Amino acid sequence: MLDVRDLDVAYGAAPALWRASLSLREGELVCVLGPNGAGKTTLINALAGLHRARGGRIVMDGRDLTSLPAHRFCEAGIAIVPEGRRLFTRMSVRENLEIGSYARAARGARGRSLERVCTLFPAVRDKLGAPAGALSGGQQQMVAIGRALMSQPDLLLLDEPFLGVAPIVVDEVMAVLRQIAADGVTCLLVEQNIHRALDFATRAYVIENGRSVLDGTREQLLGDPEFSKKFLGLD
Repeated sequence: MLDVRDLDVAYGAAPALWRASLSLREGELVCVLGPNGAGKTTLINALAGLHRARGGRIVMDGRDLTSLPAHRFCEAGIAIVPEGRRLFTRMSVRENLEIGSYARAARGARGRSLERVCTLFPAVRDKLGAPAGALSGGQQQMVAIGRALMSQPDLLLLDEPFLGVAPIVVDEVMAVLRQIAADGVTCLLVEQNIHRALDFATRAYVIENGRSVLDGTREQLLGDPEFSKKFLGLD
């Protein structure tokens, strides 16, 4: 479904990612791990078209997206839930959700998509007329995920979606993401909490200093002495 090979991204002259590679299959739950500043957010933003690749390739369903403008990534079936949610806090929840269906292909299905989001997140249905800024952190995160789903994506990118979210809401959101994946939407998650990420995902990629250094299934990584020592603090 998605194949990323030798991806290079830079901020001016400063490299942020180099030769990063990963592949995703339809309906997978995959996470990206690594310390702060490793390049995880840069990777997610590059896959969403928000950072232009300096080298390498991003191919989705056989189509090379590498040089496309950012809005074409959305049309290709990629949606992002950015770190910090970035809602329009003075606009209503409904208005924030409808922004996600701006692309022509999603516009005609706006009503069905809104109903689906409200079914996945019942708490959102009761808040459609409220300003997004009046919601709790967990409810705002539901709206941010719902906004991305309104574009009817094939690939959902989530950057630290559980920051500032109560544990009971984290469990609810994770259950919804599993349901989304079961419906065929591939999810790529950036998460600081390694134990939570490995409980959630079937596979993981580890980035360090802008490079892909490890990848494997949950069992493979937990059984890797280098991973356990460096990221779990186990000798």
